[in-house]
Amino acid sequence: MAVMRITLGHLYPDIMATYGDRGNVETVLRRCEWRDIEVKVTELRIGDRVSADELDLILIGSGGESQQRLIMSDLYKVKGAGIRDAVARGAALLAVGGGYELLGRFCQPEQGAELPGAGVFDAWTIRETATLGGGYGTISAARADRAIGELVVRWGGRLLVGFENHSGGIYLGQGATPLGQVVVGHGNNGDGTEGVISGSAVGTNLRGPCLPKNPQLADFLITAALRRRFGEAHLVPLADDLEHAARDAALQRARQSHRTSRPILARPALHRPVRTVRPAGLTGARSPQQRIRPSAGR
Repeated sequence: MAVMRITLGHLYPDIMATYGDRGNVETVLRRCEWRDIEVKVTELRIGDRVSADELDLILIGSGGESQQRLIMSDLYKVKGAGIRDAVARGAALLAVGGGYELLGRFCQPEQGAELPGAGVFDAWTIRETATLGGGYGTISAARADRAIGELVVRWGGRLLVGFENHSGGIYLGQGATPLGQVVVGHGNNGDGTEGVISGSAVGTNLRGPCLPKNPQLADFLITAALRRRFGEAHLVPLADDLEHAARDAALQRARQSHRTSRPILARPALHRPVRTVRPAGLTGARSPQQRIRPSAGR
């Protein structure tokens, strides 16, 4: 019997791992091991190029603005084309939090020039407030300007769970598809959507890490990686008792927080739509001249 083997590219493991994102890598490794699927992990750090032919699954975790600034030039100039090519060829991808933001067109921080994105997703981020660590005295003060708390998302007939902690809003282009609908939490920008999905590439605000509590999402990525490598895939079902227990506990916390807390991120500016002039194709960051903000009266 031929051995099934896939290659996983882990982007910036030493920088983009704020929320235990290594747990997403470990989840893929264990779920493949239990099915006798071999996984080669390639750690891609600053300066390393992405080989689109080699990678079947790409993972990038989250980080704050300081971490984003460390990797943005490398991601945009060195790795971006390879990542886009790999996804176009069917590779699976999971981008979480700050990684999700930088795989869009651009991220506009509260101050300074926009951070260019890799252009995998037709999405962009507008950050109206300072990031955590930039002046908040307490968590309560941070909550007034940030989406912090349990996040539950309906993805098809399933519920995905995780924890969100982000400022500003992520906006999707007209051709982009949300990952799912928010049940509890804030999601992309308060419009009821969360994340983005393009083929087998997923961007999301679900932190935690997210894959240990969401085995269906993990298996979606593994299946896509196998199909990219072998043309077909059939995963042996796993019991997932512990995974479901962890998800159920997260759902219970989310229900309790939803009953006792007021809606977060109430600042009107965060809900103001941001429109872009969209040329054909995904070509990375948009310049300020190509981005159009509606006036306050519109």
